[in-house]
Amino acid sequence: MSQEQSYTIEEVAQLLKVSKLTIYDLVKKGDLPVFRVGRQMRVDTTDLQLYIQKRKTGATPSLTPSSTATLTKNNKIIISGQDLVLDLLGKYIEKKHSNKVLRSHEGSFNGVMAMYNGECDIASLHMYDGDSGDYNTPYLKKIFVSHAYILINIISRRAGFYVQKGNPLQIQSFDDFKTKSLKLMNREKGSGARILLDEQLRIHHISPSTIEGYQHEGMSHIDVASTVANGHADIGIGIEKIAKLINVDFIPLVLERYDIVLLKTPDNLQLINTVKAILTSADFQSEVAALGDYDLTQTGHVIYETL
Repeated sequence: MSQEQSYTIEEVAQLLKVSKLTIYDLVKKGDLPVFRVGRQMRVDTTDLQLYIQKRKTGATPSLTPSSTATLTKNNKIIISGQDLVLDLLGKYIEKKHSNKVLRSHEGSFNGVMAMYNGECDIASLHMYDGDSGDYNTPYLKKIFVSHAYILINIISRRAGFYVQKGNPLQIQSFDDFKTKSLKLMNREKGSGARILLDEQLRIHHISPSTIEGYQHEGMSHIDVASTVANGHADIGIGIEKIAKLINVDFIPLVLERYDIVLLKTPDNLQLINTVKAILTSADFQSEVAALGDYDLTQTGHVIYETL
Protein backbone atom coordinates (compact mmCIF):
# COMPACT_ATOMS: atom_id res chain seq x y z
CA MET A 1 0.00 0.00 0.00
CA SER A 2 1.54 3.38 -0.96
CA GLN A 3 1.60 6.27 1.51
CA GLU A 4 -0.41 8.34 -1.02
CA GLN A 5 -3.35 6.02 -0.31
CA SER A 6 -3.31 6.86 3.39
CA TYR A 7 -3.33 9.81 5.77
CA THR A 8 -1.53 10.71 8.98
CA ILE A 9 -3.59 11.46 12.09
CA GLU A 10 -2.87 15.17 11.59
CA GLU A 11 -4.08 15.04 7.96
CA VAL A 12 -7.29 13.25 8.95
CA ALA A 13 -7.91 15.87 11.64
CA GLN A 14 -7.44 18.64 9.05
CA LEU A 15 -9.73 16.94 6.54
CA LEU A 16 -12.51 16.46 9.09
CA LYS A 17 -11.83 19.85 10.72
CA VAL A 18 -11.52 18.39 14.22
CA SER A 19 -8.69 18.09 16.74
CA LYS A 20 -6.08 15.33 16.68
CA LEU A 21 -7.39 14.16 20.04
CA THR A 22 -10.82 13.57 18.49
CA ILE A 23 -9.22 11.32 15.87
CA TYR A 24 -7.22 9.46 18.56
CA ASP A 25 -10.51 8.90 20.39
CA LEU A 26 -12.08 7.40 17.24
CA VAL A 27 -9.06 5.11 16.92
CA LYS A 28 -9.26 4.15 20.58
CA LYS A 29 -12.95 3.25 20.26
CA GLY A 30 -12.29 1.16 17.17
CA ASP A 31 -14.39 3.45 14.95
CA LEU A 32 -11.47 4.32 12.67
CA PRO A 33 -8.92 1.60 11.76
CA VAL A 34 -5.22 2.52 11.58
CA PHE A 35 -1.96 0.90 10.58
CA ARG A 36 1.62 1.80 11.41
CA VAL A 37 4.57 2.96 9.31
CA GLY A 38 7.43 2.87 11.79
CA ARG A 39 6.16 4.79 14.82
CA GLN A 40 3.58 6.73 12.83
CA MET A 41 -0.09 5.81 12.69
CA ARG A 42 -1.80 6.13 9.31
CA VAL A 43 -5.39 5.81 8.13
CA ASP A 44 -6.19 4.03 4.87
CA THR A 45 -8.14 6.18 2.40
CA THR A 46 -10.79 3.48 2.02
CA ASP A 47 -11.31 3.21 5.78
CA LEU A 48 -11.65 6.98 6.09
CA GLN A 49 -14.18 7.11 3.24
CA LEU A 50 -16.13 4.25 4.81
CA TYR A 51 -16.22 6.05 8.16
CA ILE A 52 -17.49 9.25 6.50
CA GLN A 53 -20.09 7.34 4.46
CA LYS A 54 -21.49 5.62 7.54
CA ARG A 55 -21.93 8.99 9.24
CA LYS A 56 -23.54 10.45 6.15
CA THR A 57 -26.20 7.77 5.95
CA GLY A 58 -26.61 7.48 9.71
CA ALA A 59 -25.97 3.76 9.47
CA THR A 60 -24.69 2.04 12.57
CA PRO A 61 -23.56 -1.57 12.61
CA SER A 62 -25.70 -3.93 14.61
CA LEU A 63 -23.86 -5.43 17.54
CA THR A 64 -24.37 -9.08 18.24
CA PRO A 65 -22.85 -10.48 21.47
CA SER A 66 -19.88 -11.86 19.51
CA SER A 67 -19.19 -8.58 17.70
CA THR A 68 -19.42 -6.66 20.97
CA ALA A 69 -16.79 -8.95 22.46
CA THR A 70 -14.54 -8.35 19.47
CA LEU A 71 -14.83 -4.59 19.83
CA THR A 72 -13.96 -4.80 23.50
CA LYS A 73 -10.95 -6.97 22.83
CA ASN A 74 -9.73 -4.66 20.07
CA ASN A 75 -10.11 -1.44 22.06
CA LYS A 76 -6.98 0.66 22.04
CA ILE A 77 -5.07 2.02 25.01
CA ILE A 78 -3.62 5.46 24.36
CA ILE A 79 -0.56 6.63 26.29
CA SER A 80 0.17 10.35 26.15
CA GLY A 81 3.68 11.76 26.47
CA GLN A 82 7.04 11.91 24.73
CA ASP A 83 9.63 10.03 26.79
CA LEU A 84 11.11 6.80 25.41
CA VAL A 85 10.23 4.98 28.62
CA LEU A 86 6.55 5.26 27.64
CA ASP A 87 7.22 3.23 24.49
CA LEU A 88 8.74 0.57 26.70
CA LEU A 89 5.71 0.65 29.01
CA GLY A 90 3.44 0.26 25.99
CA LYS A 91 5.38 -2.79 24.83
CA TYR A 92 4.97 -4.46 28.22
CA ILE A 93 1.26 -3.61 28.39
CA GLU A 94 0.69 -5.27 25.03
CA LYS A 95 2.40 -8.42 26.31
CA LYS A 96 0.17 -8.62 29.40
CA HIS A 97 -3.04 -6.93 28.24
CA SER A 98 -5.41 -7.81 25.42
CA ASN A 99 -5.50 -4.23 24.14
CA LYS A 100 -3.37 -2.57 21.47
CA VAL A 101 -1.32 0.38 22.72
CA LEU A 102 -1.12 3.62 20.72
CA ARG A 103 1.00 6.67 21.52
CA SER A 104 -0.05 10.31 21.60
CA HIS A 105 2.94 12.63 21.88
CA GLU A 106 1.23 15.45 23.76
CA GLY A 107 2.86 17.62 26.41
CA SER A 108 2.01 17.17 30.09
CA PHE A 109 -0.95 19.55 30.43
CA ASN A 110 -2.51 18.63 27.09
CA GLY A 111 -2.19 14.94 27.95
CA VAL A 112 -3.91 15.44 31.30
CA MET A 113 -6.72 17.40 29.66
CA ALA A 114 -7.09 14.66 27.04
CA MET A 115 -7.61 12.21 29.90
CA TYR A 116 -10.09 14.59 31.53
CA ASN A 117 -12.04 14.58 28.26
CA GLY A 118 -11.86 10.79 27.92
CA GLU A 119 -9.42 10.88 25.01
CA CYS A 120 -6.49 8.94 26.49
CA ASP A 121 -5.99 6.21 29.10
CA ILE A 122 -2.55 6.93 30.56
CA ALA A 123 -1.16 10.46 30.74
CA SER A 124 2.45 11.19 31.63
CA LEU A 125 3.34 14.46 33.30
CA HIS A 126 6.19 16.42 34.85
CA MET A 127 4.52 19.65 35.97
CA TYR A 128 6.54 21.65 38.49
CA ASP A 129 4.74 23.74 41.12
CA GLY A 130 6.93 26.62 42.23
CA ASP A 131 5.02 27.33 45.44
CA SER A 132 5.33 23.83 46.91
CA GLY A 133 8.40 22.58 45.03
CA ASP A 134 6.35 19.45 44.25
CA TYR A 135 5.61 17.86 40.90
CA ASN A 136 2.22 16.96 39.41
CA THR A 137 0.05 16.42 42.50
CA PRO A 138 -0.82 20.13 43.04
CA TYR A 139 -2.07 20.37 39.45
CA LEU A 140 -4.07 17.12 39.46
CA LYS A 141 -5.84 18.06 42.69
CA LYS A 142 -7.20 21.14 40.92
CA ILE A 143 -7.97 19.54 37.55
CA PHE A 144 -9.49 16.21 38.70
CA VAL A 145 -11.66 17.66 41.46
CA SER A 146 -14.57 15.31 40.72
CA HIS A 147 -12.56 12.35 39.41
CA ALA A 148 -10.95 9.42 41.21
CA TYR A 149 -7.38 8.83 39.99
CA ILE A 150 -4.03 7.28 40.83
CA LEU A 151 -0.63 8.90 40.27
CA ILE A 152 2.32 6.51 39.89
CA ASN A 153 5.98 7.34 39.40
CA ILE A 154 7.57 5.89 36.29
CA ILE A 155 11.05 7.48 36.53
CA SER A 156 12.87 10.59 37.68
CA ARG A 157 15.28 12.44 35.40
CA ARG A 158 17.43 15.54 35.41
CA ALA A 159 16.16 18.68 33.71
CA GLY A 160 18.23 21.73 32.97
CA PHE A 161 19.61 24.11 30.36
CA TYR A 162 20.86 23.23 26.90
CA VAL A 163 23.75 25.55 26.03
CA GLN A 164 26.22 25.63 23.18
CA LYS A 165 29.28 23.41 23.40
CA GLY A 166 31.84 24.74 25.86
CA ASN A 167 29.17 27.00 27.41
CA PRO A 168 30.75 30.16 25.92
CA LEU A 169 28.32 32.46 27.78
CA GLN A 170 29.06 30.74 31.12
CA ILE A 171 25.36 30.13 31.85
CA GLN A 172 24.73 28.57 35.26
CA SER A 173 21.29 29.54 36.60
CA PHE A 174 18.04 31.36 35.95
CA ASP A 175 19.61 34.52 37.38
CA ASP A 176 21.67 34.71 34.18
CA PHE A 177 18.50 35.91 32.43
CA LYS A 178 18.79 39.06 34.59
CA THR A 179 22.43 39.82 33.88
CA LYS A 180 23.03 38.50 30.36
CA SER A 181 21.44 39.03 26.98
CA LEU A 182 20.33 35.46 26.19
CA LYS A 183 18.33 34.24 23.22
CA LEU A 184 15.93 31.49 24.27
CA MET A 185 14.34 28.60 22.42
CA ASN A 186 11.17 27.85 24.38
CA ARG A 187 8.83 24.85 24.51
CA GLU A 188 5.15 24.83 23.60
CA LYS A 189 2.54 25.92 26.13
CA GLY A 190 1.41 23.05 28.35
CA SER A 191 4.64 21.06 28.13
CA GLY A 192 6.37 20.14 31.39
CA ALA A 193 9.54 21.95 30.32
CA ARG A 194 7.56 25.14 29.60
CA ILE A 195 5.86 24.91 33.01
CA LEU A 196 9.24 24.48 34.73
CA LEU A 197 10.62 27.52 32.90
CA ASP A 198 7.60 29.71 33.61
CA GLU A 199 7.49 28.75 37.28
CA GLN A 200 11.20 29.44 37.71
CA LEU A 201 10.89 32.80 35.96
CA ARG A 202 8.04 33.67 38.33
CA ILE A 203 10.04 32.60 41.40
CA HIS A 204 13.07 34.59 40.24
CA HIS A 205 10.92 37.64 39.40
CA ILE A 206 11.92 37.62 35.74
CA SER A 207 9.42 38.92 33.20
CA PRO A 208 9.13 36.76 30.05
CA SER A 209 8.81 39.96 28.04
CA THR A 210 12.47 40.74 28.77
CA ILE A 211 13.72 37.48 27.23
CA GLU A 212 14.54 37.40 23.52
CA GLY A 213 13.00 34.35 21.82
CA TYR A 214 10.50 33.58 24.60
CA GLN A 215 7.72 33.36 21.97
CA HIS A 216 9.70 30.89 19.81
CA GLU A 217 8.41 27.38 20.58
CA GLY A 218 9.79 23.93 19.85
CA MET A 219 7.53 20.89 20.07
CA SER A 220 10.08 18.55 21.64
CA HIS A 221 13.32 18.44 23.62
CA ILE A 222 15.11 17.56 20.38
CA ASP A 223 13.73 20.68 18.65
CA VAL A 224 15.05 22.88 21.46
CA ALA A 225 18.46 21.21 21.73
CA SER A 226 18.95 21.30 17.95
CA THR A 227 18.14 25.01 17.81
CA VAL A 228 20.77 25.70 20.48
CA ALA A 229 23.29 23.40 18.77
CA ASN A 230 23.03 25.20 15.43
CA GLY A 231 23.52 28.61 17.07
CA HIS A 232 20.01 29.95 16.52
CA ALA A 233 19.52 30.21 20.30
CA ASP A 234 21.83 30.53 23.31
CA ILE A 235 19.74 28.55 25.77
CA GLY A 236 16.83 26.14 26.05
CA ILE A 237 15.37 23.91 28.73
CA GLY A 238 15.01 20.13 28.51
CA ILE A 239 16.17 16.76 29.82
CA GLU A 240 19.67 15.36 30.13
CA LYS A 241 19.23 12.35 27.83
CA ILE A 242 18.63 14.52 24.75
CA ALA A 243 21.76 16.56 25.42
CA LYS A 244 23.77 13.38 24.90
CA LEU A 245 22.16 12.87 21.49
CA ILE A 246 22.57 16.44 20.25
CA ASN A 247 25.80 18.47 20.15
CA VAL A 248 25.06 20.66 23.19
CA ASP A 249 26.23 20.93 26.80
CA PHE A 250 23.81 20.34 29.67
CA ILE A 251 23.56 22.40 32.86
CA PRO A 252 21.53 20.37 35.40
CA LEU A 253 18.98 22.29 37.48
CA VAL A 254 16.48 19.86 39.04
CA LEU A 255 15.70 16.18 39.40
CA GLU A 256 12.15 16.09 38.09
CA ARG A 257 9.60 13.42 38.95
CA TYR A 258 8.04 11.93 35.83
CA ASP A 259 4.74 10.28 36.70
CA ILE A 260 1.75 8.71 34.99
CA VAL A 261 -1.88 9.20 35.97
CA LEU A 262 -4.81 6.85 35.36
CA LEU A 263 -8.46 7.38 36.24
CA LYS A 264 -9.84 4.96 38.83
CA THR A 265 -12.90 3.44 37.17
CA PRO A 266 -14.22 -0.13 37.19
CA ASP A 267 -13.16 -0.47 33.54
CA ASN A 268 -9.62 0.66 34.40
CA LEU A 269 -9.01 -1.63 37.37
CA GLN A 270 -7.29 -4.34 35.31
CA LEU A 271 -5.14 -1.78 33.49
CA ILE A 272 -4.07 -0.11 36.76
CA ASN A 273 -3.06 -3.45 38.25
CA THR A 274 -1.20 -4.36 35.06
CA VAL A 275 0.72 -1.07 35.04
CA LYS A 276 1.65 -1.44 38.72
CA ALA A 277 2.96 -4.95 38.13
CA ILE A 278 4.97 -3.84 35.08
CA LEU A 279 6.60 -0.83 36.76
CA THR A 280 7.72 -2.85 39.78
CA SER A 281 8.96 -5.82 37.76
CA ALA A 282 12.68 -6.55 37.56
CA ASP A 283 12.53 -7.01 33.78
CA PHE A 284 10.99 -3.60 33.11
CA GLN A 285 13.30 -1.78 35.51
CA SER A 286 16.31 -3.52 34.03
CA GLU A 287 15.38 -2.35 30.52
CA VAL A 288 14.78 1.21 31.72
CA ALA A 289 18.12 1.25 33.52
CA ALA A 290 19.83 0.11 30.31
CA LEU A 291 18.51 3.23 28.55
CA GLY A 292 20.61 5.35 30.91
CA ASP A 293 20.08 8.71 32.65
CA TYR A 294 17.01 7.63 34.61
CA ASP A 295 16.55 7.47 38.38
CA LEU A 296 14.40 4.45 39.31
CA THR A 297 14.32 5.06 43.06
CA GLN A 298 10.56 5.68 43.07
CA THR A 299 9.58 3.70 39.96
CA GLY A 300 6.25 1.97 40.57
CA HIS A 301 5.55 3.86 43.80
CA VAL A 302 2.04 5.29 44.19
CA ILE A 303 2.65 9.01 44.66
CA TYR A 304 -1.00 9.93 45.28
CA GLU A 305 -4.31 8.13 45.12
CA THR A 306 -7.84 9.34 45.75
CA LEU A 307 -10.20 7.24 47.83
